[in-house]
Amino acid sequence: MGARVASQSGLAAHERATVEMRSPINWALLGLVIQRASYGYELVQRFERTYGESLELSSPSQIYVALDALEKKGLIQRVLPSDSPLTRQPKLHYRVTKQGLESFQAWLVAHVEHDRTRSRLFASQLAMLPPDRALAVLDRYEQACLSEASRATPSRGHSRDGADTGALLSERLCLEDERLALEARLAWVAYARLQLSANTLASIAR
Repeated sequence: MGARVASQSGLAAHERATVEMRSPINWALLGLVIQRASYGYELVQRFERTYGESLELSSPSQIYVALDALEKKGLIQRVLPSDSPLTRQPKLHYRVTKQGLESFQAWLVAHVEHDRTRSRLFASQLAMLPPDRALAVLDRYEQACLSEASRATPSRGHSRDGADTGALLSERLCLEDERLALEARLAWVAYARLQLSANTLASIAR
């Protein structure tokens, strides 16, 4: 009984963290700490290499503010690295906690519902337009998707020392996600265009 209560309490804690923490910077930084423990300045460099223009920092100080927020929520903790040299003051590293790992996983899964809600909203609002206007929006939407796909290029943000061993895997996953998402969007555009065109013909026939 006590173990179940403790488990439910832990689940509630990381669910609260997932709901309360809205900043994409914080979540992106937590992902880097999960990948491997690092100190502040190294995290600044890794953040810029990993996320590039997708998630820009207004200044490096954003990382330190995010680290404070993550630590206060119990998602990361400061530790001394085991291989610290004895000849100088060691740099404190940030390491993910169990709660931090669980919260990050819950946040990733929450994207599924978020994406579904966004897609349903777009479809519902598109259907509110007169068919000719909706078709014009679909044309622009299709062009925007194709334009976005043409700009997608593999990132060059790999560390020179080869420390970011997950960089190539991340790149492959991102590119495949973009490819499949584009295929799905274009297939949906074709379907929506057929439905809207059929509605237009039905209106004319009446």
